[in-house]
Parts: sequence; structure tokens; C-alpha cells
Amino acid sequence: MSMVSGNLINKMITYFDGDVRRINHALKVYGLAKSIAENELVTAETLAVIEAAAILHDIGIKLSEQKYNSSAGSYQEIEGPPVAEAMLRELGLREDRIARISYLIGHHHTYSQIDGIDFQVLVEADFLVNIFEDDIKQEQIRVIRDKYFKTAAGKTYLASMYLEL
Repeated sequence: MSMVSGNLINKMITYFDGDVRRINHALKVYGLAKSIAENELVTAETLAVIEAAAILHDIGIKLSEQKYNSSAGSYQEIEGPPVAEAMLRELGLREDRIARISYLIGHHHTYSQIDGIDFQVLVEADFLVNIFEDDIKQEQIRVIRDKYFKTAAGKTYLASMYLEL
């Protein structure tokens, strides 16, 4: 884990302040995203973006619930980027990296916008966690696999974790 990732985890936990479900979700997505990315042999720069985006991907949920009384993905995509950008600037990240992480957070429920391995890994890791947390059934898991999973590591994890032989 990089120094930035460790500091972002601290910021995310403090921000969610007692919302253990959201904290655990972010940590699970982070762990799976990091593992998928490493198995896909992404560059160190791309890995850093994936790690930060995974830690903060749902950071907008708190404001979404306060402002809209909803945790809908569309609201998270609106509210998440400004919160994430402030945290990332506090850590001194480069503006181009902040912009990409912000883009991923602001689009992570818009699957038609997947435009790179960083985005792909984030989506797959989030699905891997959401399938369990939302108790998604076999038929829908197969649809998700066929429609959204592209990486070899993500497909392997999905099969090992959820698909009956």
C-alpha cells in the first residue's frame, strides 16, 4: 500500500465516521481492485489511480443521502467528485491524477463510459462486492459477467466467488 492510499483510507474512514457498512464496502472494493490491477500488470501510475478511486468511489453517498435522501448512483456521481478532489488535494496529488480519479468517481455507475483499464478494474471490483452485499442471484450474475467483465482476473474472481459450476 502506498503512503497516499494509507492516508486516503484514513480520510475515508474519518469522513464516513461510524458508517461501518460504507467503510467496509470501500475497503473490500479497494482490496479487490488492487488485486485485479496487479494481476492485469497495470503500470504503477495506473495502480495509484485505481487504488485512490476504489477507496473513494462511493464518497458521495453521504451527501447524496443528506441532500436527496437517496444513495442512488446518479447522485453519488454528482456529489462524490468535489469531496474526493478536496481530499486528494490535501495529499498533494498532481492535478492530472486528481482529474482522472474524479472522473472515475463521477462515472463509476455509468458503465457505457468505461474508457480505460483503471475504469474497468474499478467497475469489476465494485460489482464483486455488490453481488455479495446485494445478494444478487446466479442468473443476474451471469448477465453481469457477460456484459461488464473484461479482465481475466476479474472473471476468475467472479467465477470463484459466485458462479456455481
